[in-house]
Formats: sequence, structure tokens, C-alpha cells
Amino acid sequence: MPKIYQYMGIVFKFWSNEHDPIHIHAEYKGAVMVVFLYVKNGVVTHVRYKEYVGKFPPAKIKDLKTFVSANKNTLSFAWTQFFENDVRFKPITITRRIK
Repeated sequence: MPKIYQYMGIVFKFWSNEHDPIHIHAEYKGAVMVVFLYVKNGVVTHVRYKEYVGKFPPAKIKDLKTFVSANKNTLSFAWTQFFENDVRFKPITITRRIK
């Protein structure tokens, strides 16, 4: 499970042998939320969030949505590069809050 980002304690990962639609797994203290990115002509047009394991605290859901909103096209591009072009990434840790 390659880690691609860490933001405010939330770890964003791809799970091995993934499938469409494009999605990222976000983990925080044992809870996992899946972020689905719907893309049209290379641009994310819609984002859907689904609780997978446990529950994120409301403040962390806000952090998650802020990060995804600011980085949704980058996340989509990274997913495509990883699964379609076998490009590997060094994880990026972001310690400053996105406004």
C-alpha cells in the first residue's frame, strides 16, 4: 500500500491491485475513508467520500475534504501514473494547514 501523502495526521494511500473508479484510501487512527474521484477529460468533476472502516472525527473529515479539494487533480494524476504507467512516488508530508 504505497503512501502518497500525509496531511494533518491523515495518511493517503493507494492499495495494491486497485480498480476503477479512481480512488484513494485515507487513514486516520485506524479509521479508513475512501475518496472516489470522477474524471472527465482529465479533470476531476465530482468527489464522493465513503466511510470504509470506523469513523473519522468531524474535524478530520473537514481536513480531509480541504486537502482533497485543493489536490483532487493531483491525486487523480498520481493514481493514473501509479496504476497505468507504473510510476512510483516518494511520500509527501504536509504539516501546514491548507486554508
